[in-house]
Amino acid sequence: MPTPSENRELSPRTGWTRAHWERSADRLLLAVRPYASPRRGLINLPGARPSRSGPRSDGLEGYARTWLLAALRVAGARGDDPHGHLDRYAEGLASGTQPPVKTSELCPASPDAWPLTTHVRQAIVEAASVALGLRLTRPWLWDKLDDRTRRRAVDWLLPALGPSPVDNNWWLFGLTVAGFLQDAGIETDRAKAAIERALERIDQWYLGDGWYSDGPNRSFDHYNAWALHFYPVLHAYLSDDQDLLDRYGPRLHAQLAAHTRQLAAHTRLFGADGAPMPYGRSLTYRFAAAAAPWLGALTGHTPLSPGATRRLASGTLKYFLDRPEGRGATDAAGLLTLGWHGPYPPVVQHYSGPASPYWASKGYLGLLLPPEHPVWTAVEEPLPAETEDATVTLGPPGLLIQSTAADGLVRLHNHGSNHHVDGGADEDPCYSRFAYSTATGPTFDGVPDNHFGLLTEGESTTRGPAVPLGGGPGWAASLSEPRPGPPGVRIVSVTLAHGRAELRAHLVTGAEPGTLVRQTGWATTPGRTAQLHPVHGYAAEVHQLAAGSTLFGPASDIRALRGATGTAASLFIALASLTAEPDPSPVHTLADIQVTGHTVRVTWQNGTTCRLVLDSAAPTVRTEDG
Repeated sequence: MPTPSENRELSPRTGWTRAHWERSADRLLLAVRPYASPRRGLINLPGARPSRSGPRSDGLEGYARTWLLAALRVAGARGDDPHGHLDRYAEGLASGTQPPVKTSELCPASPDAWPLTTHVRQAIVEAASVALGLRLTRPWLWDKLDDRTRRRAVDWLLPALGPSPVDNNWWLFGLTVAGFLQDAGIETDRAKAAIERALERIDQWYLGDGWYSDGPNRSFDHYNAWALHFYPVLHAYLSDDQDLLDRYGPRLHAQLAAHTRQLAAHTRLFGADGAPMPYGRSLTYRFAAAAAPWLGALTGHTPLSPGATRRLASGTLKYFLDRPEGRGATDAAGLLTLGWHGPYPPVVQHYSGPASPYWASKGYLGLLLPPEHPVWTAVEEPLPAETEDATVTLGPPGLLIQSTAADGLVRLHNHGSNHHVDGGADEDPCYSRFAYSTATGPTFDGVPDNHFGLLTEGESTTRGPAVPLGGGPGWAASLSEPRPGPPGVRIVSVTLAHGRAELRAHLVTGAEPGTLVRQTGWATTPGRTAQLHPVHGYAAEVHQLAAGSTLFGPASDIRALRGATGTAASLFIALASLTAEPDPSPVHTLADIQVTGHTVRVTWQNGTTCRLVLDSAAPTVRTEDG
């Protein structure tokens, strides 16, 4: 299948057009066909291990997630289907939902039958993709099915309308199934109740400024954009329910500060090369991150221009699919792998199986916009990371975004999002680090990058749950308690960012005098320069430690600083930098820093001065001049 020619007049940044999106969707769909079961009810993709739900569930996942891609492809073409995607998935729907002659409830005898949502809860997740695909293609598939097949499909879907077995974004899977049933005029009262229950639940997690927590906790990541916004807003749009769209659409477009909005902030989480921020779980969904900008364009709830929307989405898709042999998201057979670029086992969750990466299908939502829509016809516009240096503080999640136009890198400083494994001391590298970027880390073995902790017998404590303490222009602060650590030890942490420079300050209270501490910097990857400089509280020596593996390949080293606590509250300050600029100047030349007690006066290279006052309750930062 030939690759379309690039169009540098329409798309000066990426060269990609709608034809590239359509062609790449077809390639992904054609690549999975050899792995379909005899009557196409399951797509059993190869992999080193099954998910925790087992091979049968993984086969359903292969069907459901690629079906969503096929549905977006065909619906976007208004039913035109030259590759016969609909016929194949219609056959799979019929065989997958056939009355199961079972050897057990979990293992139907048929090689095509789907596990029941009442017995395998992962099937509830996949039911949402099945239902959404049926909703998008209803005129061309559902309305043409025989009554017997439709009845069996409804019987399989209906249990998903019950209460969610997982108290997070899973509530929206039942909503999505209910949306299809309501649209098709089936069990409408029951569907309506499921929708209202799901929306009532997620409303409890909405913290304002466009941000939801993924459950009754402080888990903030990309799920906010392409799950917690995606399902309710898309449901409202497909239902033509203006009241719901007026309720949930503005959240997608909500102000995060006087000068930015949720989608505008979302675009700041993408590097100039199209890389989304590798932060949070389920990173293997990759270009699903492009779903939110498409959804904003589809519904009109977006601050982005059409050219900027396509620039972001095409850049992300190209980042993963158009890479040198063996370094892209697909393998030699054209299958999406479990990883980031190529396969990368450390980033794979226990619930992930060989077909899990195909939730990247959500990133193709833009195909629902017709070819004549301005999002496809407007000239591409640059991303924020390409136009100016910027720092954006996101209040509810406690995140500080820092980008530099000279190299297109974006960094995220985490002062409020958490996800500890089983609530214990083990931390998740995708949540617990103080900083992430679109070009480095996080490390998954060896020394943790961008970490501050106490040292005991050479081992560092992990970072306890981060409690946000405030933020403002160019800064964010949090409180944490090290794990496992001496009781009563508290660490107040503040990040100030300006240009490519980061000031990292930590105030340690409650520790025994002489307790060793360690601050690590960025995990260096090829083409990037990481710097770390002691300012206050640390010894002058900068250690170079062996780095572990990262999403971007092996890191060459991690710089580290060490210090020791005194008899009272102890302040530790360092300057850090990550850049792709050639021959960067030393980071200590980017700021003049004066420390008096727990007050830090910082004068950045451009003359801007700010005053940071640290205490154990509420750090403050105030701009003094310039």
